[in-house]
Amino acid sequence: MPKVEAVHQDNGTQWYERSESGAEEYVLALATYGKCIYWIDEQRYLMERGDVLLIPAKTPYYGKSIPTLTHTKTVVRFTVTLEDRQALPLLAHRQPYKRRLGRYESIHERIRVLREQWNDEASYYELLAQCILTELLIDISREFDRGLIQTEKQRHVEQMKRYIERNYRGKITKDVLSEVINRTPNYAASLFKEVTGRTISDYVHRQRMKRALYMLEESQLNAAEIAEFLGYKDPSYFYRTFKKITGGSPSELLKDRRL
Repeated sequence: MPKVEAVHQDNGTQWYERSESGAEEYVLALATYGKCIYWIDEQRYLMERGDVLLIPAKTPYYGKSIPTLTHTKTVVRFTVTLEDRQALPLLAHRQPYKRRLGRYESIHERIRVLREQWNDEASYYELLAQCILTELLIDISREFDRGLIQTEKQRHVEQMKRYIERNYRGKITKDVLSEVINRTPNYAASLFKEVTGRTISDYVHRQRMKRALYMLEESQLNAAEIAEFLGYKDPSYFYRTFKKITGGSPSELLKDRRL
C-alpha cells in the first residue's frame, strides 16, 4: 500500500510552496474552499473547491495563493512501491493529473478523517492512514479510468446538489429532483449515485447532520427540537442517523455545550 509521509492543511492568502529538487514523494492535494494555483512544467493549474491534483514523484513545481483570495486544501505526501504502480495505473502516469471530482463529498470526508487521524496520532494511525489513502487513490483512479464525466451530467448533479443544500429540511425524493433537471425520477437517482457515490437520501441526511452539528454546539435548542427543525418527526430516528453519520451522539455535544 502507498505509505503516507505527511498530511497537512493549507489555508489563507499567503501560502507559497516550491519543490525544485523533485522529491521521491507524490503529492495529492484536494481543494475544499476558494482558489489557489500550482505551476508544473510551465503549465498553470487553477485549483478550486472539488478539484484534486496528483503530482508524481520527482516533479518540480511551485504553488501559491491568489492575492487577496483565501483558500483551504488538504495535502497528502506519500511514497509508493513498484507493486503500487502496477496495481494503480494512475500512479504510473508520469504527468500531473487534475480533475473536478464527481465523488467530491465522499472523498472530502475520507481525506478529513485521514488528516485527523494523522494529526491525533491515535493507535495504529499510520496503518489506518495507509488504508484510507489507498481507498482514496482507488476512487480517483476509477475516475481517471473512466475519463471526464460528461459536462451535462455534471451540470445536472450540481443542480440537484444545490437544490438539496437549499431545501434539505423538506422531503426530497428522486421525483422532486427529476423536476429540477427535467429528467425521469429513475434517471435522476441513478445519475446522482453515479457521479457522487451516494444515494439522494444519504446526501440529504448528511446535509442535515452538518446543520445538526452546528445547532447542537451553537444554538439553545435541545435534540428533539433540532430534530423537528431538520424535518425528523421521530427523534429516535434522528438519533440513529446522527450516530451513523457522525459516530457520536447528540447528547454528548449537548453535555459539552453546558460545560
